[in-house]
Amino acid sequence: MATSEHIAIYYEHPEWFRPLFAELDRRGLPYEALRADQLILDPVAGLPSSPALFVNRMSPSAWERGHGGLIFETLHQLASLEARGVEVVNGSAAYQLDIAKSRQAALLDSLGLRVPQTRVIHHPRQALEATAELTFPILVKPNIGGNGAGIERFVDLEELRLAVELGALRPGPDGVLLVQEYHAPRGGSIVRAETLAGRFLYAIRVHLGDPCSFSICPADLTRTVDGVELDATARAEGHSNDAAVELFHPSATEIAEIEAIARAGRFEIGGVEYLESDRDGERYYYDVNVLSNFVADGEKLLGFDPTARLVDHLQARFEQIATPPTVLSRRAA
Repeated sequence: MATSEHIAIYYEHPEWFRPLFAELDRRGLPYEALRADQLILDPVAGLPSSPALFVNRMSPSAWERGHGGLIFETLHQLASLEARGVEVVNGSAAYQLDIAKSRQAALLDSLGLRVPQTRVIHHPRQALEATAELTFPILVKPNIGGNGAGIERFVDLEELRLAVELGALRPGPDGVLLVQEYHAPRGGSIVRAETLAGRFLYAIRVHLGDPCSFSICPADLTRTVDGVELDATARAEGHSNDAAVELFHPSATEIAEIEAIARAGRFEIGGVEYLESDRDGERYYYDVNVLSNFVADGEKLLGFDPTARLVDHLQARFEQIATPPTVLSRRAA
């Protein structure tokens, strides 16, 4: 394998990472943009060149775009890179968490955090039996999700029964589904918090336009609660979300919980979502997002650019690894 002192950005979605590439270009950092669905790999030699730093930005929702097989191939690639001693950002441990909501629920519970009551099933016909000790409304969601993919809400057993009979429940690429109690968010809003290098970076409160909408990609949010338009230049699916967003300041307890999740989940970049339940007033953590798209127009909403902070971190990691010092030049995108 040829060696080259550069940063590899491994990704699948063609739009989400334009701000990241633009910031890397602005700084003149040497990088290679590796679009996963366009790679042809040698299973023995691995990548065409050996990066000093490999940044995993693969999306669990790739199966929604016809790239489900890449999810599992990514696990193999990450394990191979780690075995070769390549420094990996969001490596195999983090990615295994990202692609298994069942694993996320277990991790959150192990940290003493409240998680909605959940059951794991391996065929849609098991959904009815799985609700035996759960309180409706319930959600049925793919174990491999991302951007709200495949989540359905059911108000009672009969509605769920009809969905089962019609074959309307849609597992993800691993064939696993979660049956989970639905907690309506108090005030119709949830909190999305982001972390970087195990530390709290920022949080936003998302006011859901539709309380039953589960697609909450920060890059899609185009307006604040005050009606200020945000420049969503990296919209996830090329459309805006009717939700509204505002900067949120979590309590010290919440920040400690958020950082504990990042450390336990072993992700350098990532976020979590939680809500205050309208049912019992308690705080529930329900999703871990290791891919983590940053909120649109961060300078306007947050007062700083989170992508710049991310590149600060990647640059520092790269400069510690790359020897001798590399002449800065942009790699092929």
